[in-house]
Parts: sequence; structure tokens; C-alpha cells
Amino acid sequence: MRILIVAATTFEIRPLADRLPLISHESEFLTTHLHNNSTVDILIPGVGMMLTAWHMGKHLSGKHYDLALNAGIAGAFDPAMKIGTVVNVTQECISELGAEDGEQFLSVFELGLMDPDQPPYQNGRLINTTTPKNRVLANLPRVTGSTVNTIHEKRLDQQTGKGKVDVETMEGAAFLYGCLAEKITCAQIRSISNYVEERDKSRWNVKLALDNLNKTLLEIIRET
Repeated sequence: MRILIVAATTFEIRPLADRLPLISHESEFLTTHLHNNSTVDILIPGVGMMLTAWHMGKHLSGKHYDLALNAGIAGAFDPAMKIGTVVNVTQECISELGAEDGEQFLSVFELGLMDPDQPPYQNGRLINTTTPKNRVLANLPRVTGSTVNTIHEKRLDQQTGKGKVDVETMEGAAFLYGCLAEKITCAQIRSISNYVEERDKSRWNVKLALDNLNKTLLEIIRET
């Protein structure tokens, strides 16, 4: 198989990368590794939707993958979700894409600038219909993501994407849009490092989140 892993920073998946034999270092953004009979490309585009979209568009134009994984940490809206929990983000929205109207927020769909059912959107959401059959993935909680340009301290109406969301990331929707558009089997795997609340890094546990993330990624690859 040919597998693509996309992560915003090397820091987030270094434990996994260090365990996979390196075949080539093609650029500062891309390395190729080997796992059993599978080739694993690791793409590090940088933080945010813009970099993720550009690098994925450029990279996917010339290569085919059997599976693509987006990996990283995320903030959780629900305090009942334990720090360190690894989740499968199966739906996404870009919650800040639209316009402020007084105290309200209008999405691009409500403004009439985009059709909420224009593929790959479904009712204004990006829904992963390609999740692979994988024992590890099947056992992960399935959640909805909100992709933002600004990490928030409180849950605003526009961050809900006019519906329930569970986690907040800065790249997820760009990854999922690209994979759905190119019809690539994919999954977005995130580990909860903090809650969406008043910024207090003493309540974060990035180490636990990354340990659990990388352990789960390796298990997913082994089951593929």
C-alpha cells in the first residue's frame, strides 16, 4: 500500500516517524518511509488551512494513495471528553467562513455565496464517506470538527457551524476537502490536548495527547 500522513508540524508525529525506516528525504516538507510492505509518505505543510491546502493540492496532483491520514492534536468543547482521548473526526466545517451581521454570524451558505450541497459538501458539512475498514479506526470515537484560523477561548455561535461540533483544529477541513475531492480513502485522527476555554496551559497535556496519538497511528498502519 501507499499511505500519506499529513501533520501540521514534525513535532506532532516525530515518535512515529522515528520508528519508520527512512527511504528518502525528498524536501523540507516530505519524507518517505517504509513499514513492512507499505510506503509511508509524511507531509508536513505547516500550521493552518492555507498551507495544508496548497501543499496537498501540489502533492496530490502527481501521486496516488491508498490511504491518507491527517494527524495532530485538537481542543475539545465538551469537558466530558478526557484529555488524551484519540478521536476520528468524520465531519468538518469551516466555522469562521462567512460574515458578521450584528450579533449574528452568517455562513457563506446562508449568504448565498456557496451551495451547501456543492460536492464534496453535504448540507454545508464535509462528511467523510471514505473511512477505511480498520479495526483500530472502528474503535475510535467519531466526532465532528470545527476548523478555525484562531484558537478560541470560548465557544461562539459561529464556531458551532450552526450545529454541534466536538473538537477544534486548524487544518482538518482543508485535509478532508482535498481527500474527498480527489476520492482518496482517508481519516482525520486527533488527540485531545486541551479544552476550548480561557487559555490556561497548565491544564493542557500535550505530551499525553502526542503519546496516545502516535501509538494509535502506528496501530492503524499495522492494521492496514
